[in-house]
Amino acid sequence: MNTSSHDTAAALLPLVGGPANVTSVAHCMTRLRLGLADASLVDGDGVRAVPGVLGVVEDDDTYQIVLGPGVVTTVTRAFEALLLKRSQQQRNATPAKLLLRRLANIFVPLIPALIGCGVLAGLNGLLLNLGRLPGVTPALSVISGAFMSLIAVFVGHNTAKEFGGTPVLGGAVAAIVVYPGVANVTAFGVPLAPGQGGVLGALAAALLGTYVEKWCRGRAPAALDVLITPTVTVLTAGLGTLYVLMYAAGTVSSAIGTASNWLLTTTGAFAGLALGGLFLPLVMLGLHQALIPIHATLIEQQGHTILLPVLAMAGAGQVGAAIAVYVRLRHDTSMRTTIKSALPAGLLGVGEPLIYGVSLPLGRPFLTACVGGAAGGAFVGLFAMLGTKVGATAIGPSGWALFPLLAGGAGGLWRTAAIYAGGLLTGYAVGFATTYVFGGLPTTGKSRPAPESR
Repeated sequence: MNTSSHDTAAALLPLVGGPANVTSVAHCMTRLRLGLADASLVDGDGVRAVPGVLGVVEDDDTYQIVLGPGVVTTVTRAFEALLLKRSQQQRNATPAKLLLRRLANIFVPLIPALIGCGVLAGLNGLLLNLGRLPGVTPALSVISGAFMSLIAVFVGHNTAKEFGGTPVLGGAVAAIVVYPGVANVTAFGVPLAPGQGGVLGALAAALLGTYVEKWCRGRAPAALDVLITPTVTVLTAGLGTLYVLMYAAGTVSSAIGTASNWLLTTTGAFAGLALGGLFLPLVMLGLHQALIPIHATLIEQQGHTILLPVLAMAGAGQVGAAIAVYVRLRHDTSMRTTIKSALPAGLLGVGEPLIYGVSLPLGRPFLTACVGGAAGGAFVGLFAMLGTKVGATAIGPSGWALFPLLAGGAGGLWRTAAIYAGGLLTGYAVGFATTYVFGGLPTTGKSRPAPESR
């Protein structure tokens, strides 16, 4: 085990109240997420002072320690190893926050497969456009498309697991959504289509199956539970999925796709301004996870999400703001060191280290970073209004890491990549300029430390 990760975990554990106070442990790309029995036992200042900790986010649901990409994985493993056991007790949370956490727990585990398959899909599209390797592209098409064709099963599995059901039963019910035989079933007078309802239909199907399973568990005789509960669960939830949920979820999914396309093609510049400008606050609060089902729906429905490249501009504004702080605070060694260590992750679209380590502690640079993100979003949105929408074939990466996942619009992939790059450069430039001028930072002379008395 990595020694530094073990030391970080060992330093954090007593500061969050010790093993008895930790009810659950999880992590996303940048944050160690802890469920706590009593949040008042946490030494917040002590946690922030631990080397490697970039910031802290507190809410009623989880205590989130920002560690950065890569580091968070090893620290989480070390943290789990230090605990005697993990409790699964229900945490005190508002319904909205609990829903967001559960959505994240369902979809975040799918992101690695979405990224891998998305990169391969982008490579396959590039080879097809160039007319190269015709013997390889059919295989790449199968490899990259297989997961997306069955993503409903994985969503169903994770949904049942999150809500306390049997994961395989959730997957079995959700599989109905993508089964080709549904074309022989008519609901509301209209034949169903395989995949109708997509990930939303799969989520609803597995959720229904979980509630049916729990109802059966309390009523079936113990000796017959192994036969009755799975059968009733699959039958009842399956019928509900076929005759209600697929049709309803299909309507909602179509509405999401139609609304997203209309938003960018009709009000693209204004929509991009709002989305790019408001995304950093969502990331700061951890609410950006709620957008994952929308992205997944668009990718499943259209092959790409047109919202992610616009939202990614928020990270560009953050990078520009951080560079301005670096230039302006020439003699602030500590801040410049933080920026140098966090900037590579920021360029690759991981914004939390810069948010919690740079812009948010300084105050006004966080707002000017949002202005940069709004400018970049408006740039990308403007071209959507002009007929070239920039899409991403997967979710997770942003910044420069999103280039392999871009989907070509009118004019081809190169035009799409150029527009996305233009948006990033706009975000960098505006974020830098507004932070340098309006960021409330002292001049380089004023930031010089006072000489020590001899």
